[in-house]
Amino acid sequence: MSLSGVVPAALQVGAVPASTVLQAVRVNAPVTRDQLAAATALSPATINRQVTLLVSRGLILERPDLVDPGGIGRPKNPLTLDHDKLCVAGMHIGARRTLLAIADLGGRTLYSHAVLTQKDGTSPDDLCAQLRDLAARFSGRRLLWAGIASGGVVDADTGIVDHPVLGWRRTPIGPMLADALGVPVSVCEHVQAMAAAELLLTSPREFDGTGLFFYARETVGMAMTIDGKVHMPRHGAGSIAHLPVRAPVLAPTAAATVQDIVGRAAACRAAERLGVAEDASAITDERAQVLGTTVAMLRDVLNPDAIVVAGDAFAEHPHGLAPVQAAFDAASTTRRPLELSPTRFGVRVQESAAIVVALSVIYADPAAATGGG
Repeated sequence: MSLSGVVPAALQVGAVPASTVLQAVRVNAPVTRDQLAAATALSPATINRQVTLLVSRGLILERPDLVDPGGIGRPKNPLTLDHDKLCVAGMHIGARRTLLAIADLGGRTLYSHAVLTQKDGTSPDDLCAQLRDLAARFSGRRLLWAGIASGGVVDADTGIVDHPVLGWRRTPIGPMLADALGVPVSVCEHVQAMAAAELLLTSPREFDGTGLFFYARETVGMAMTIDGKVHMPRHGAGSIAHLPVRAPVLAPTAAATVQDIVGRAAACRAAERLGVAEDASAITDERAQVLGTTVAMLRDVLNPDAIVVAGDAFAEHPHGLAPVQAAFDAASTTRRPLELSPTRFGVRVQESAAIVVALSVIYADPAAATGGG
């Protein structure tokens, strides 16, 4: 851990044996050692060593009370995560609101609430203090880690964030939260964190191959996953906000971008100009058309194996994703059919992003994250 208390997030499926076993326990619990060996392809000896390590660090528990009546001896004792003694804290910093959450080791939210990010008097110090106060309500648990998922430009090594929408310039939110909570903190770009949640906090899935994750609400963003790892460019995440679009209803200018067609303000302006409701078909249909076409363009460039979409701009059409899918199908020049998948977290996508940043380092290397090699 650096002197600032900031540790870069590890947005990937862990490869070390302890990580493999911890993830398998999370997904399959209650699970025996024999079942872990079958699920992970690790040897029984390796499984035993990792279970001993994870039990000693307080991450998993042996549960003799759950023993199968047909089983005999200690190796048949089921294993589960310790859901009761540990927790992590998370913060998702958005353009309009910030979500604060406390979760257990399995990623289950224990409590969360949102505050207005741009409310007068709400500063980075205020946000850190509010998360500290929230964590204090769970004083019976050991707080292991904290995570921040933020829009804007994020320096994962230092925890410094530039967020032009909020007027943040070189704001050391990571070190500030580490100081407030007294635990290590990881900070990363919020769409990358959302993509990581799809990999790390859901049921088992095939990790091989490539995927794209698109988010569109008040802002737009994209992240890429490769073989179970979120691509995190050394010099920060790229942007799709500036991509040119044709949107005569939502953004009737020659220089319109995809950022101009998302968010409530864009719909309000169009509704006022046209004398219609914000959810009028002229507005929702065009937004779906632009989003589907934009996703198709990037699909044709990168040709991923899967695409996940999230955010109100994708979800609010009266016909769901169908109009976006239709626009995507019409615009893509790649012959292979590809169905757009909605995020598995629904309206909780920001919450999952905050939580996974905190959990990612623990799951990537449980021994190192909990105090040893």
